[in-house]
Amino acid sequence: MRMTREEILSSLDTALAEKQFVIYIQPQFNHATKQLVGGEALVRWIHPEHGMQSPVDFIPVFEDSGLIPKLDLYVFERVCEYQRKCLDEDSYTFPLSFNVSRKDLLLPDYIDSMEEIRKAYDVPVEYLRAEITESSAVMGGSEHAVEIINRFHELGYMVEMDDFGCGYSSLNALKDLEVDILKLDIKFLRGHVGGRGGIIISSVINMAKWLNTPVIAEGVETFEQADYMLSIGCEIIQGYCYSKPLPADEYHKLAVESNYMPIQKTSKFIDSLDVGRFWSPESLETLIFSNYVGGAAIFLYCPKGKSEILRVNQKYLYELGMNLSEHDVLTHEPDAFFSNHAEVETFVSTLKRAIESKKEEECETWRTITSKCCGESRLCIRSSIQLIGRMDGKYLFYIMIRNITNEKMTFNNLFTSEKILKATFDHANIYAWEYTVATKEMRPCFRCMRDLGLPPLLKNYPEPAIELGIIPPEYADLYRDWHRQIAEGVEKLEMVIPLTAGRIPFRVIYTTEFDGSHKPFKAYGSAELVTDTPDTDGNDNN
Repeated sequence: MRMTREEILSSLDTALAEKQFVIYIQPQFNHATKQLVGGEALVRWIHPEHGMQSPVDFIPVFEDSGLIPKLDLYVFERVCEYQRKCLDEDSYTFPLSFNVSRKDLLLPDYIDSMEEIRKAYDVPVEYLRAEITESSAVMGGSEHAVEIINRFHELGYMVEMDDFGCGYSSLNALKDLEVDILKLDIKFLRGHVGGRGGIIISSVINMAKWLNTPVIAEGVETFEQADYMLSIGCEIIQGYCYSKPLPADEYHKLAVESNYMPIQKTSKFIDSLDVGRFWSPESLETLIFSNYVGGAAIFLYCPKGKSEILRVNQKYLYELGMNLSEHDVLTHEPDAFFSNHAEVETFVSTLKRAIESKKEEECETWRTITSKCCGESRLCIRSSIQLIGRMDGKYLFYIMIRNITNEKMTFNNLFTSEKILKATFDHANIYAWEYTVATKEMRPCFRCMRDLGLPPLLKNYPEPAIELGIIPPEYADLYRDWHRQIAEGVEKLEMVIPLTAGRIPFRVIYTTEFDGSHKPFKAYGSAELVTDTPDTDGNDNN
């Protein structure tokens, strides 16, 4: 039977003395491993005449009347009593969180009273976590809240912020208060997952991770919601999908059967780089990112989850060559811009190389970009990828891109032309090669390599051709002199020379290419089989 306000207030002292208030504990699980990680101590009132009373009915009454500190200290003592029992039995002892109300925080000696109780039961502080609501923390002013949290930390308590996101000052609270754990009420997901509520929760979890702060999802009612929370980076679940609040003895049985897995701080990003400064509008990093580098993006790679582009600059959009907005890029799945799965694999393999090498790695991939005004365009993008952070199996990259489509198309056209030329030479019994004047390097055509066994590059040319017997000994000095003439600027040389061991006559021609200063740069040689009577007297026909 529900009690009236007057009955609630008049019964408090008797209820405390007779221990009518009992603790129930709601378990908290790591949804990834299905292991117990702790629990939250909640109070229930079992009245001898009126039966079980809901905390929704009596907690607000005690808060309004200023009596809540009495009840909270009582609950804290029951928590210490329970933990002491677990320690004495040498059974698994999991950390329990206990609620600290706004009125508690306003009492100057409240924490001292807590400490007296804890020391009386000799419970190590690591088994106790103080839980304050966001509204309680900011109600007395941020300076007071900082003092309270610092005091808890000095004594060794971990501090949880409950109901985060329910107030109007959540971001300020997250900025000013160095709590150890955030408890996120997922009422945004009531009835479904994803959507606008999912985006909000995902953003909060990402912010918490930047601050190296674990998150507990509270009020999770279905495993669909739990799976969704895990997919966006929140592993710790508290809610009816796993268990309702249990009497202390039932929770104890669960704890005895479980292996303890502590809530871990998220791994910090690379210490040498303050990644968060990329999000500060006034930081030097943002200034450089936005104005003094080429096309750049911040990319989060999640091998087992959702990868996403977190930020791009204007030059990134320009390099894509389409009328795209930042919103267009950030709201698409990253894979959507690649032409096919093979291009995605190329990009991902480069990310993995960058993770392993911790150095900048490059790749070229084809992208298919679609915009409303310009339709579809296929682009070749060169990406320079640098790992800048890692956290909980996720990796943060700084990526610079350059549109090399025109270069690629030009190269492909040249490559096609070269293949046609090589095929023509092959069909016409012509050997061809390229000679670089400054380095004395010769690059033979495919037919030279196939028929004469030449490597792709010959240094100190023409000596290798003479040593291999391709040039007859009696023509060696003449052939060396040709290359001296090329270096001096002779435009063309031509002669019939019996080449190879079979002394087959070939018409050998050199044509010199000059640079902008009219200095000899390269020479292009060819040797065509002579079918008429060869002139082999060793004279220059030029």
